Amino acid sequence: MTSDQGVPQRTQLAGITLMHMMDVSAETHRQRPSVADLVGAIDRRRRRLGIVMAIVSLAVITAVLITVRSGLSLADTLLIYLLDVVAVAVVGGFGPAVLAAAAASLCLNWFFTPPLHTLTIEEPRNLLALLLFVLVAISVSSVVHIAARRATLAARSASEAHAMLVLARTVLGVEDTPAAVLGHLHDEFAVDAELQELVGGRWERIAHTGGDPGRRDRQPITVRHDLRLLVDDASGKVSGSLLEAAARLAASALDRDRLRTQASQAEALEAGNRMRTALLAAVSHDLRTPLASIKASISSLRQPDVHYSHSDEQELLETVEESTDRLDALIANLLDMSRLQTGALHPIVDPVAVEEVAPLALRGLPGAASLRIDLPEGLPLVRADAGLLERSLANLVSNALRFSPPQQPPTLLARRAGDFVEISVVDHGPGVVPPHREAMFEPFQRLGDRDTSTGVGLGLAVARGFTEAMGGVITATETAGGGLTMTVRLAVEGGVGADRPREVRS
Repeated sequence: MTSDQGVPQRTQLAGITLMHMMDVSAETHRQRPSVADLVGAIDRRRRRLGIVMAIVSLAVITAVLITVRSGLSLADTLLIYLLDVVAVAVVGGFGPAVLAAAAASLCLNWFFTPPLHTLTIEEPRNLLALLLFVLVAISVSSVVHIAARRATLAARSASEAHAMLVLARTVLGVEDTPAAVLGHLHDEFAVDAELQELVGGRWERIAHTGGDPGRRDRQPITVRHDLRLLVDDASGKVSGSLLEAAARLAASALDRDRLRTQASQAEALEAGNRMRTALLAAVSHDLRTPLASIKASISSLRQPDVHYSHSDEQELLETVEESTDRLDALIANLLDMSRLQTGALHPIVDPVAVEEVAPLALRGLPGAASLRIDLPEGLPLVRADAGLLERSLANLVSNALRFSPPQQPPTLLARRAGDFVEISVVDHGPGVVPPHREAMFEPFQRLGDRDTSTGVGLGLAVARGFTEAMGGVITATETAGGGLTMTVRLAVEGGVGADRPREVRS
């Protein structure tokens, strides 16, 4: 699965998820509120605050009204208490308002309805006034409470809509994993959750967030027969529709994560198949060519009926030696590429002197005597693996020698560039056009090669792999006047880019 294919699929999945969450949320909001919804719309903290407010405000209002009751009628007193009940309803909801209305009616009866300081009511109109007060207070409180409930639900819906958007964005973004979905659920609503999958008759944990994942008192949400989400909503504020949507989105993220893994494995398998195909082609040609030269030379020397001069024998032996060197270099590159491909390369990065490694890299290279070397004195030590740097430079120089004209041998030079040292191999050969310069670092590439018998195209791939394993960079640029310049850039010991952990090579 490529990234271009994944974007439309993630968009479609996010759209389906959002439509599902909106449908479930709309269905929840269409349901008529129950008595429990009416009472429980205001949270517990506000209800407690409403009760405290009712007690304190009634005591204060009653004390004040007692001092001025001679100048107030019963109707005035009723309106003042009614205003207090409405204020309690706004703060604490329906329950505290009913308690405030009942307590206010008792205060009215005891302190302001003749005969005072008794619960007896002499005049029927005063009894009717108290009954109407309680009825109006409860009615107004219910209206105020419903308005507060709607405001609370609106705020909750807005919060859930935001959470739905954040969850859907995980499908469109880079965090398309079950852990990311559960993490957003925990961050937005403080909900602990655990995604479990049924494997071999047992529920196995896939991802979790929050507290102890081993708790048994979590609410299960079944996504499918083999997948469920265990949630612990301590606040009780998250609707079931949002939890169900989060469960489905986590399941979708799990499926997509596994699809990506399968696609990655398929790509790796395909790359391995291409590598094996190229290797077979290399073995069939590049390995057989020097072997054929060796066999032909040895067979000629062993012919009993042919007598060779000393110079002819030396020429045949030189052919054997050159072919053997080619085989040795080819097999070394194949082994090096195998280590790079399998991840078995772990360099030992230490301070290394370039002027000490360069001669070792040139040792044994055919034509290395013609190479021009420009290594200034005072070059700082670089952070590198001496063995890997030697192999990298040997491959770069070998490639340059192969394509350089005899009258213009390549040059090996080095210079300091800030906190780095740049080691360049400059040739004046045919060069490589810019669009193909990146491709020439791939295994089995021989771009611009005039003679396909010179190797399987592993030298540059090995050089880049070794350089990057040491924390360096290798680049290809055009040589002034034509040709190719390969530059290895390594951090100076103690410089900004040199702070790397020490590793052990197996």
